[in-house]
Amino acid sequence: MTVKEDSINLHKMLKGKIEIRSRVSLDNAFEEKGTLGLIYTPGVAYVASEIGHRKKLAYDYTSKWNNVAIICDGTRVLGLGNIGPEAALPVMEGKSVLFKALGDINAIPLCIDTQDKEEIIKFVKVIQPNFGAINIEDIESPKVLEIVERLSKEISLPIFHDDQHGTAIITLAGLINALKLAKKELDEVRVVISGSGSAGYGIFKILETAGCKDIIVTDTKGAIYSGRPDITDNNPYKKEISLNTNIRKLRGTLQDVIRESDVFIGVSGKADLLSRNMIESMSEDAIVFALSNPDPEIIPSSALKYGAKIIATGRSDFPNQINNAVVFPSVIRALLDLRANNLSEFMLVSVAYAIANIVEDIHLRYDYIIPKVDDPRIIPIVTKTIKKVLRKHIKTNINSKGSTRN
Repeated sequence: MTVKEDSINLHKMLKGKIEIRSRVSLDNAFEEKGTLGLIYTPGVAYVASEIGHRKKLAYDYTSKWNNVAIICDGTRVLGLGNIGPEAALPVMEGKSVLFKALGDINAIPLCIDTQDKEEIIKFVKVIQPNFGAINIEDIESPKVLEIVERLSKEISLPIFHDDQHGTAIITLAGLINALKLAKKELDEVRVVISGSGSAGYGIFKILETAGCKDIIVTDTKGAIYSGRPDITDNNPYKKEISLNTNIRKLRGTLQDVIRESDVFIGVSGKADLLSRNMIESMSEDAIVFALSNPDPEIIPSSALKYGAKIIATGRSDFPNQINNAVVFPSVIRALLDLRANNLSEFMLVSVAYAIANIVEDIHLRYDYIIPKVDDPRIIPIVTKTIKKVLRKHIKTNINSKGSTRN
């Protein structure tokens, strides 16, 4: 049988990949002094009253501390495009399984029947009492970037956007180790990113924060540069890219600007985008991250044959899988445990370096630049890293306020 047939048959048999289970034994629930009177009426009224006086106790007395909402409107599901919220549901259920298996997190898929930006923002705001974090997933760009930015400012929960934050973290982690093998420095290499949507924007931001000085981003119309006539304030995220990349204002197609570059990162969703001539035109010991799924911009064997030194994809059947699943369970587990209320670019960079360092130099190989998804070291290391960044942020704020008073 094919993968298509196997997958459809499995989903038909399971009728859903997740379920809710009780954490309470009901063996003596209905006895005179059984648990029913504690978990429900009359006992639960005392708990509700306590939370009513102090809302933060919901983290201690309910599952809020471990609940994450996966918000999706079905407008950009995998590489399938706008297929609607019902079609997005099996994808989000699969993500819930990974959250539970890798982070022991209760992730609830909420595939909603609206594609209106303001309605999505309002929806997240009204459901926030139930959750400790929000995961935004598979919403079209640039709408999703504004949703994430607005929610990060307007609610008190951490907002994690996997396409933007998760892809950025794991891409930088892989690139850090690839550059070690290629004996190149991040602040000296030229990086070409194909795709200016959520993933492309997120990768640009994290590379810029990490110290990469020579970044070129391309879209369907070619290289993005400051002053390109079609880039206006209507898309402030692409405008930001244009103002902060392509220092030489190179113009032309991907084929034009990839020449002499050290790194290619593909997140445009277009298969077979790279040709032999493009790879051969890159610098010596070129690094190629062909991350579009399910079909990468170039097959690894071809990229290596044409001169690439290190090749990574988003697929599990090739070495060096740049997989978001390495990131989102551990980052959100840490945010939940620390009750953090936001993410910063510096935090993302710190996590990327922490994940990269899991692969010790002695084990680093051209076909092993990133830890496996189920590496047990990931969650404790990510938690420790985020905690350290948060403490430094708090200390910096206190010091800055103190200096202001002086």
